[in-house]
Amino acid sequence: MSGTNLSDVESATRVNPSPQRPEPDRPESLFFPNQKNQRDISGARMLYGALREKGAVRKWAVRGAVALVVAIVCGFIASDWRIGATLGIATMVGISVYQSRRESEIPRWRKPSAAQRKTEVQLKVMKQLGYKVLHARAVPGGNGQIDHFIVGRRGAFAIDSESWDKRLPLRNKLEQLYHGRFNKNQRIDEALEEAKRAEELISKELGREIKVRASLAIYGPGMPWDSHRLRGVDIISGTKVRKWLRTGRDRLTEQEIEEIYAAAERALPPRH
Repeated sequence: MSGTNLSDVESATRVNPSPQRPEPDRPESLFFPNQKNQRDISGARMLYGALREKGAVRKWAVRGAVALVVAIVCGFIASDWRIGATLGIATMVGISVYQSRRESEIPRWRKPSAAQRKTEVQLKVMKQLGYKVLHARAVPGGNGQIDHFIVGRRGAFAIDSESWDKRLPLRNKLEQLYHGRFNKNQRIDEALEEAKRAEELISKELGREIKVRASLAIYGPGMPWDSHRLRGVDIISGTKVRKWLRTGRDRLTEQEIEEIYAAAERALPPRH
């Protein structure tokens, strides 16, 4: 199998236009193809959902207060309110970006890795598009951990996030994944085992069979692909997690998403 071809993964950029809608598809139609006429996932609605999260109002109030102070002080010093307003907005954006990268839903005592935090930042956007996410979940019956369990319109996914040395190349050689001269097949097999075990536990909890797609999101080394399926696991470039999530072949209803998410919460306890 070629390391640069992925035959069983759909193109994440291919969207079939609807003959009944001459206007361009809205961005969220990539994730909700059956709900293109609904307005409940508009930009304003997504912002409202973000602000409803626990503590979000207080955080934005603090950011706004700091930005206002900066705007007033800088505007007074420069004797130009436009300069003050510009610097105030820049301050608000800078604080928001910094805090979004630092904040984590994983409790501090679990010590999330830098790779986990990077993936978590990407998944926050997916949550506003209807995806449900669990972080740092134990897999009963083994010593493994699923860093991120995601369920959405395109199916259920298990992602493990890894930071590897960027100086060493990553390549597929005869169904073997090498990072420099180091064989990483054992790590791939571990990720597959964790996902299969989670699949069994959640299926038992639901009373029906589901599929959980296993993956490794790797940060650091350059890759000749965005995602590549090897030994039953998708090897993803860490910065392409959101794109990869759109390649799922399942089509779940909102009710199915809620049921799988609730079953996963029960079957996969938080990692202690």
